[in-house]
Amino acid sequence: MSNPIPHVSNWINGAYTTATAQTIPVLNPATETPIATIDSTPPETVHQIISDSVRTFHDGPWSQTEASDRFAVLSTAARLLRARLPEFITLETRQTGRPIREMQTQLARVPEWLEYFASLARVHEGRVTPFHGPVVNTLTRLPVGVVAQITPYNHPLLIATKKIAAALAAGNVVIVKPSELGPLSVLQLGPLFQEAGLPDGVLQIVCGYGSETGRVLCASPLLGKIDLTGGLATYRAIAPVAAGNMVPVTAELGGKAPVCLFASVEVERAVQAALFAGFIASGQTCVTGSRLLVHGGIYEQFRDLLVKRVGALRMGDPMDLNTQIGTVISRAAVERCEGFVDRAVQEGGRLLCGGRSMTGPGGKGFFFQPTIIEAASDSYLACHEVFGPVLALIRCESEEQIVSVANSTPFALGASVWTNDFTQAHRVAAQIDAGIVWINGHHLNDPSSPWGGFKESGMGKENGLEAYESYTKVKSTLINYGVAPTWFDDGVTNARYG
Repeated sequence: MSNPIPHVSNWINGAYTTATAQTIPVLNPATETPIATIDSTPPETVHQIISDSVRTFHDGPWSQTEASDRFAVLSTAARLLRARLPEFITLETRQTGRPIREMQTQLARVPEWLEYFASLARVHEGRVTPFHGPVVNTLTRLPVGVVAQITPYNHPLLIATKKIAAALAAGNVVIVKPSELGPLSVLQLGPLFQEAGLPDGVLQIVCGYGSETGRVLCASPLLGKIDLTGGLATYRAIAPVAAGNMVPVTAELGGKAPVCLFASVEVERAVQAALFAGFIASGQTCVTGSRLLVHGGIYEQFRDLLVKRVGALRMGDPMDLNTQIGTVISRAAVERCEGFVDRAVQEGGRLLCGGRSMTGPGGKGFFFQPTIIEAASDSYLACHEVFGPVLALIRCESEEQIVSVANSTPFALGASVWTNDFTQAHRVAAQIDAGIVWINGHHLNDPSSPWGGFKESGMGKENGLEAYESYTKVKSTLINYGVAPTWFDDGVTNARYG
């Protein structure tokens, strides 16, 4: 008999719970075989989890614990995670289809987020304002309460850890709803944090479909904050309800990052930049460099070398260290890529390479070839997010045109500027409307560096002091040591009102 598919239940109040009546299979996108099932959490259970979490926040120790204790727990969690990275790397590769060489590099840095926010909790200080007169005004930051975090499938462990670390460092109770397409590594964080000393019930991990479990979770008026990484449609479904409940939302949404390649850049380096920006994670990142804006001075050479290099990329088994391009996450993602290619060609785009779905051994797997399409700057492909390995190649004849095209979409998350002209680098970066602008780099990330976009790419920030403070509320305490309350006394002059 074959081994049964394991079930991984929700992590609630310090334990894996009994499986729900309905479950969801999690597929390995390289083989299309189930690697586990997870809970499909019904509304009544979500409501109970929220109620338990509110009670834990008000009655439990975490919201009142010393910053030094939060530092100790998060630092211990970082050490435990670092020691167990090999198992997380394997699991992340199996559930996402990303090459293991990518996961080894990316996940090696994830413990840094726990260490950074642990340290920030330990050293963060309140303020005393320059209040007029004999009054001392202290400002202190308090946790906001129970926070809901909706995390995606493309970087399951990284993005969940970024959010969890900031929220826990500030003293909140956290309910994470990971993507049903890639939840397994996130579910492993429950017992890891418990071992690190986090009190039970402070980190809850609940699974289910976004349109069902996620929707019910985010509709609760008992939340102190919602932090979402996902698509604009998800935000638009959540935001009106959250606004009605007066629940603040941080939203990291889509992108259409331009890669601005100027004539001073060596062609070989420009091609390296395009490959790195465009095809990491098979193009399934919010800052994928999906628009290659290439100056006419190097365009033909760049195009020819790019096509050659893309054609040589090794696509295959994600567990093979030689594989450079893995899968997309699902059959729906393959079909989305196909739809973009077909529409681009119908609109007059020129398919230079790729453009077809593929399968792995046994005729299985959600593979899609790395694809380059010459396209107009206002084409559908150039203005909408693919979230796959399909890049628009756009010729531009001037710096002004590159800046104009870079700013021409509703998205404004990330952009990169590649030039050997120092003055041009700063001049162009200053004109690009995006929350993150890299000069001679792309995908660069650090726990200290705020991450978030403008326009339809979202609001608020992950990472840095901005993320930590977004999980707090400011309390102002005024200590009067010399203003007498004589406003309504007769004969008093210069009585102070405000």
